[in-house]
Amino acid sequence: METSGRQTVRLEEELALLDEYLAIEEIRFKNRLRVVRRIAPGAGNALVPNLILQPLVENALVHGLQRRLDASLLEIAARRDGRMLRIAVRDDGPGLPPGWTLASGAGPGLRNVAARLEGLYGGRSRFELRDEAAGGTVALLTLPFDEAEPPGA
Repeated sequence: METSGRQTVRLEEELALLDEYLAIEEIRFKNRLRVVRRIAPGAGNALVPNLILQPLVENALVHGLQRRLDASLLEIAARRDGRMLRIAVRDDGPGLPPGWTLASGAGPGLRNVAARLEGLYGGRSRFELRDEAAGGTVALLTLPFDEAEPPGA
């Protein structure tokens, strides 16, 4: 893992590592998993906490998609919104259990995501999980848009 020991990495690097994990999951899910990436131009150079997306994707697969017998969709989206970077990980699974909250229902992976964001950005970041109106769940990260130096600069 070339990124180990680094607190932040370019979103492109984070997505490349995530692609390796998803390649294994796509074999496991066979034809039942469809992954869609919607990364806006310029967002890939933003700095994000190292390994911040894997727990969100893993959570979507385990809790949102694993129990389904039909095809499932996992979407990873990122875009710049002014001075902020907005990242969404969506699934089309059954949604959150009734009464679920991040404070009371999150497992160690999601608690770690929240703690890391708080430690790195304090009140300048936001992390939430919610049901989507059309079904499924979305994990939303909002963090300051800090751009990495271009490679070779």
